[in-house]
Amino acid sequence: MDVYEAVDSRRAVRAFSDEPVPKEILERVLAAATRAPSSGNLQPWHVYVVTGEPLAELKRRATARALAGDTGDEREYPMYPPELTSPYLDRFSAAADQRYKALGIERDDLGRPKKIAALNSEAFGAPVVLFCYLDRTMGPGQWGDAGMYLQTVMLLLRAEGLHSCPQVMWTMYRKTVSQIVGADDGLVLFCGVAVGFEKEGVPRLRTGRADVTETVSFIGV
Repeated sequence: MDVYEAVDSRRAVRAFSDEPVPKEILERVLAAATRAPSSGNLQPWHVYVVTGEPLAELKRRATARALAGDTGDEREYPMYPPELTSPYLDRFSAAADQRYKALGIERDDLGRPKKIAALNSEAFGAPVVLFCYLDRTMGPGQWGDAGMYLQTVMLLLRAEGLHSCPQVMWTMYRKTVSQIVGADDGLVLFCGVAVGFEKEGVPRLRTGRADVTETVSFIGV
């Protein structure tokens, strides 16, 4: 797949089929992704690939917490700044409305929070979830490295005909995740990434993007 095509077709898929993902594909993708940029070549990421019964058990535990109205574990880093302003808040609100309307959850649905949490805790039906951790001693630069690494992974998945959905939501249930993957206290969970083949016959959502003139300035060109 052409790089431009991979970038354009990558989107956060929220409906996966139960078709298993061959281990050799995951190994090939994750081996190639080691070439992602890393300042000082620290390669600060540590990834757990969870599938099969361990993933099913994790989904059961997390979904039970979600449906019980559990607000989640104490956050180890903020998902968003405490005070979002325009244009960031505008983009956030528009995307949220699009995203959950496509999943059949309206803004005025009183059960919206639980429904959203339950869908997330099921990883939208994905048969594989990658959990990306960083050593607690790492700083903002290494968190940036982890983002570039995961983007590389997601583009390589597209080259293999697979889709993905990054899920920071899993940090809400980080203790449950840790129980399954065995991550030690020296690691902090960055996010999970649901992986699989897209389910057919469901609405396909592509959230909008700001025009490049809003986010890019050319100097001296």
